[in-house]
Parts: sequence; C-alpha cells; structure tokens
Amino acid sequence: MHLPEFPPIASQDARRRLNQAEQRGDSRRAFLRRFGQGLAGVALAALLDGEARAEGNWSPPDGQPHFPPRARSVIWLFMRGGLSHLESFDPKPELTKHAGMSIPETPYKDVQDPERLKKVRVVVVNDANGQQRNKLFGVQVGFRKCGQNGLEISDWFPHLGQCADDLAIVRSMWTTDDNHGAQVQFHSGRHMLDERHPTVGAWINYGLGSLNDNLPQFIGMGPRFFDVRDGHYLGPAYDAIPLKIDPRNPLPYAQPELDLSADEQRIEFDLIDRLNRFSAERYPTDDVLAARIKSYQLAYRMQTAVPEVIHFDDETAETTRLYGLDDAVTRPFGMQLLAARRFVERGVRFIQIMHGDGAAGAWDAHSNLVDNHTKLAAQVDRPVAGLLRDLKRRGLLRETIVVFATEFGRTPGSQSGNGRDHHPYGFSIWMAGGGLKGGVVHGNTDEIGFHAVDSPHYVTDVHATLMRQLGLDARRLELPGHKRLEIDYGHPIEEIIA
Repeated sequence: MHLPEFPPIASQDARRRLNQAEQRGDSRRAFLRRFGQGLAGVALAALLDGEARAEGNWSPPDGQPHFPPRARSVIWLFMRGGLSHLESFDPKPELTKHAGMSIPETPYKDVQDPERLKKVRVVVVNDANGQQRNKLFGVQVGFRKCGQNGLEISDWFPHLGQCADDLAIVRSMWTTDDNHGAQVQFHSGRHMLDERHPTVGAWINYGLGSLNDNLPQFIGMGPRFFDVRDGHYLGPAYDAIPLKIDPRNPLPYAQPELDLSADEQRIEFDLIDRLNRFSAERYPTDDVLAARIKSYQLAYRMQTAVPEVIHFDDETAETTRLYGLDDAVTRPFGMQLLAARRFVERGVRFIQIMHGDGAAGAWDAHSNLVDNHTKLAAQVDRPVAGLLRDLKRRGLLRETIVVFATEFGRTPGSQSGNGRDHHPYGFSIWMAGGGLKGGVVHGNTDEIGFHAVDSPHYVTDVHATLMRQLGLDARRLELPGHKRLEIDYGHPIEEIIA
C-alpha cells in the first residue's frame, strides 16, 4: 500500500506512534484510521476505504509461480521495422500469380472492404507510410519445405530452416497500429494513442523472483525503440537493464569514474547504501528511491558478474562458429545471442534483444526489399539457428522460450515499385522451446497474405503464452488503481502448447 504525504501527519511523533502500533501488530490502515482527525483524517479515511475496495483479494507477488511452470526464462528476439511475412514464413503463390494486378482486379478485392480495415487506429493521418498499396507485388524469394513436417521457410533463412522441427510458427498475428508505434504495442499490448503500460518483460520481472541475485532479471540488448521504459506504473525497478556486449565496458553507467580499488569501491558503496537507507526511512513511500537503492546494490554485484558472462574465452571454437562469431556479417548479433545463452544458464529471466538500427528499424523495407531483407536475414539467420542448436544440446531449450517477432508484416501491394509498406492486418512470428510444440504451423492469412483469417491472434496472445509457460496468472499481477483491459491479458495459443 502506498500512502501520500499529508503534512499534518508527517511529524516525527506521528511516525514514532505508527512504528509503535506496527510493533504491537496493529495494521497500518487501522492505526491511521484512529490517528486521522479533522479534514485530513476524513480525506485519508475515504482514500483508505476506496483503496480497500479496489484491492479486494489482491496481494503483491511473492516471486513464486502461480502454478507449475514449463519454462523459467525467455529470450525475446525482435526484428525492428517490420519483417515481411511474405518473404519469411508465409508463402503466397496466389500473390505471385496475380503480381502486377491491382487488388480490385483480382478475386480477392474483398480484403479492402472498409469494415475489415476498421481495426487500425491511425496515429498520423495521411502519413506517407502505412497506406493501402493496391498493385500486387509477387513473392521475392523462394521457399522450401523444411523438417519432418515440411514447414515452408524462405531461402533467406536456410540455417533456421534446418531447425524447423523446433519451431512453432504462428502465421495469423494482427495488431492495430500502422506505424512504428506498433513496436511499443507488441511489447505492452497498448496502442500509441493510449497511456503507456508495462511491457511483457516488466510483468515477468515483476511476477517472478530472482534466480541469481548477482545479475539483473531483465536485460535489454541492441537498438531500443523510442519508448525507453518498461516498468511504467510498476516502477523503474522493472525496466530492462541495458547491456553492451563489450567485455571491456559492458556497463558504462555502473563503472566508477575514477580508478578505484575493490576495497575503495566497497567503502563507497557502503556509504551510499547507508545514506540511501536513511532517506528511505524518511520517505518510505518513495518507489523511485527504493528502485535506486536496489539498482545501486545490483550494480555493485554486476560489476563482477556481468563481465564474466560476456567473456567468451571459455567457449570452444566450435561453439563460437555456431553463432557466427567467425564472420563479420553475423558476429555482432551472434555475440548477443551467445551472451543470451550464457545469461540464461546463470538464471536471467528475460533477455530482450533488438535487431535493426534506425529510428523506425532497419527491416522497414519501403523500397529495395530484396536488398534490404537479403542483407538483414544474413545477419540473423545463422546466429539464431546457432542459439537454438546450442540451447537444445545443453538441455536448456526445454526450459527456455525463444521468441522471434516483429511489429507487423509488409503489404501484399508494392511501394516504390520494389518495396512493401507497413502491414498490421496479418503477419508471422515463431516461438520455440519451453514446453511448446515443434515443427508446427498455426493460423493463416488469406490467399494474398492480407488478413489473419484462420485463428487470428492479437499481440498479447504471445504474452499470455509466455505467462502460461512460466507459471504466471496475469490477472493476479494487477495493481490496484491501474485498470487493465481484457485485451491486455490475451489468451494462450493453446494449439502450440505441448
């Protein structure tokens, strides 16, 4: 319970009597009811009554799963900008057959029925991007059947195709933002026109206890989208800790400015901790201060623990080649994924890795789609396949869920003659490990890849699937005073759960 500061009650005498009451076993609320008098007391009583009604049976998480989990960690890979589903995991022969025709000239003109387009909420009216593109653009890469079940994966992902038996591909995702605010929406479930809400990584960090007190439980790597916070009303303690895979300087914000010995640093941190705790006693409801104390303590421990994780000297040459560290094209992303495996081994809960520089994200292929996606797929294909193989052979894939996602797909119609625009109505993602089925495809878009028509899933269904596998009931993670919508919770994708 978080109480505001009321000047008439905030005296040292009041605090002394409150402490005495709590030592006798009185509840904080009962004490404040007796103590509050006059107008301030009436206001406080109303506040407490309302708070009690709002709380109901709510209690804060205790760090334990709500039911037996199937997984303990998540590696979240996000392709910023909008990976084309039509050139990755959702082949559409009919799109190629009708290439060059306008949509109204094809048998599929109903895809642009205004009623079917209503779900999108436009942030910038008449923006140059996020428009309907009518001239169909054929599939620009070949596909091949992969694995025992013949999953169709594009030739831009040959290494990933060799891991098809571990993948659960969902071809029927949809969202409501036609611009890159969809990156925020995929992570939080909320549109850019809504207020900011915690991301899926923040909720998991909030709901589950630490598996390693020397490491952060929520790590972010790579180029961040423009909403740089995760915790929002949960508080800053649940934001991702940004890391660079640079053994010499992985935590630039946590390194001392001066050249200090370990003993000198310990003395400094002890002093800071004592001062912070003194402030915490004076301001017990200050969540930001509490988060700062926690972050200072963790930062001190991380100075030793994190560099050890991202030093790869103890990895075999075969393992580093598996992730593509021997190739300048694959090395940057491969280093992040190898670090992710090492963090998972040591108990980190949620590792969020973004791929694709730039404000919108490098996968945003409004033109020159072939050149763009050929280059970017080459950067991620071998490292991602290496991650899956490495996790599997170490027995870690059973307890780790790997998510490969993007904010939306690309339009069936062409933009600039050789590119595709943003497409929120239907797109693909895949997940692997952590008690999920492998070698399966779930859902589908229509014949030209426009709408998710078979088992459509809003983005929070991915969140719900992760929660289920981690043993969390999202409805028990609510905070009093912060109303969540039904769509925020999502529904687990039962068809891909083993």
